[in-house]
Amino acid sequence: MKIIIIGSGRVGRALAEQLQNEKADITLIDVNERKINLVLEDVDAMGIIGNGASINILMEAGIESADILIAVTGSDELNLLCCLIAQKASKCQTIARVRNPIYGSEIGFIKERLGLSMFINPELSTAQEISRLLRFPSASKIDTFARGRVELLKFKVLPELHLGGMTVSQIADKLKVEILFCAVEHNNEITIPNGNTVISEGDLVYIMATPKKAAEFFRKIGLKTTQVRNVMIVGGGTISYYLATLLQDMRIEIKIIEKDKERCEFLAERLPGVTIINGDGTDRDLLLEEGLPNAEALVALTDLDEENIFLALSAKKSSSAKLIAKVDRLPFDDVIDSLDIDSVIYPKYVTADSILQYVRAMQNASGSNVETLYHIMENRAEALEFRVNEVSPVVGIPLSKLKLKPHLLVGCLNRNGKILIPRGHDMIEVGDTVIIVTTNEGLKDITDILAR
Repeated sequence: MKIIIIGSGRVGRALAEQLQNEKADITLIDVNERKINLVLEDVDAMGIIGNGASINILMEAGIESADILIAVTGSDELNLLCCLIAQKASKCQTIARVRNPIYGSEIGFIKERLGLSMFINPELSTAQEISRLLRFPSASKIDTFARGRVELLKFKVLPELHLGGMTVSQIADKLKVEILFCAVEHNNEITIPNGNTVISEGDLVYIMATPKKAAEFFRKIGLKTTQVRNVMIVGGGTISYYLATLLQDMRIEIKIIEKDKERCEFLAERLPGVTIINGDGTDRDLLLEEGLPNAEALVALTDLDEENIFLALSAKKSSSAKLIAKVDRLPFDDVIDSLDIDSVIYPKYVTADSILQYVRAMQNASGSNVETLYHIMENRAEALEFRVNEVSPVVGIPLSKLKLKPHLLVGCLNRNGKILIPRGHDMIEVGDTVIIVTTNEGLKDITDILAR
C-alpha cells in the first residue's frame, strides 16, 4: 500500500512509525527539511521537501498511484486543500486533520463536499479519552468498543486490593463478576493470560467488561467507581476547551488556569459556567490557593510536556486528586509511564490508532472489517474489533475447537447489541463484532486469528 503523509511533526512522525510496521510504502512531505530528516533517521520512507498543496510536489510523490493521502500539517485549511488537490489528481483516499472548534459543526458538510474519506481531530479525541477517565477515575486507561457497550480498562494491582498471589480463575471464583482478564504486564513482560496466570502486586492489568460489570468489579475490590465532582485543568488550549465542553455535560465543576490573558477572555466568553483563572499553573502557591487540596482531579494540559509531568508529580504531595498529564513530544514513554502519575495521555498515539484502523480495513479481505483498533501496553499489544460480514473458517465452530494463534484472546462477542464474554462452547456468527486482544502484529481480517 502506498501512503503519502503531508506534515512530519509529532503526529506525522507517529503515523510514519506505525505505518512502517504495516509494511506500507511511505512518502513524507514537509516544507521543513530538518523535520523530515529527523523522521527519516528512524523510519524507512522517502522524503520530499515542499508544499503538500503543490500539484508538482504531489506528482513527484507519486500521487497518481497512491492509495491514501494523509494531511496532518499544523494548518486545518492547508490539510483540506491538500486533500482536495489530491482527489483532483488521483483516485486515492484522503484523510485530513481538522482541529479548530470553529469547524466542529461543519465537519459533515466539509467531509461530504470535499469527498474526504476520514477526518481526525487529535485534540477532541484526547479530550474524550480524558473525560472517560474522569467518569471512572480508578482506571488509568479506558478504551471503548461496540459503540460504548464494552470497555477495556487498565489498572494497577495495589497491595490494598488483595489480589496479589491469586490466579485469574481464583479471582473470578471469588468475585463472581463477568469480566475477562485480557493482558498483564509483570516485570516489563506482557502476557495474554489464562485461568492459571498468577496476578502479582504491582502488575498492570487490562480487563474487559460492560461498563456496569466493570464498575461492579472495581467496587468489589475496593476502588472508586463514581465520577469526579470537580476538576482543575492547567492550560487553556484546544484540548482544554473540548474537555470543558464534555465535562459540563457530565455536570462536573471545572476550573481552568491559563497564563495568557487573551486566551482566558476567549475561554470565558465561550465556556459560561466554567471558572477561568488568569495565572501561572506552575505556581504552587496559586494552585493551593485555588483549591488543589480539595480537587478530585488535576489535568495538566500545558504546551510543555515537562511542565505537565512535574505538575502531576508535585500535586501528588498536596492532593489525593486523580492526576492526568498530557505528553506530546518527549520520547521516553517507558520512563514516563513508570512515574507515579495516574494516567499519561499521548495525543499522537490516539490519532495514529484511528488512522491505522482505517488502513487495516482497506487492506483486509472482504469477509470482515476492522471497526476499532487500540495499541495497549506501551504499543506492545493490540486490541481490535472486527465485524464478521460473511461465512469464514472462524464462523460456526466452538471457540475451544478453533486453532488460534498463540498470545491471542477472543475477548468479547457483540451480537445485535447483546454483549457476550465468550466461553469455549460459544461460536462466532455472521453479523457479530468480535474483540481480539493479542501481542501478534498486523491482524487485518478475522481469519488472521487462526494459526497457519
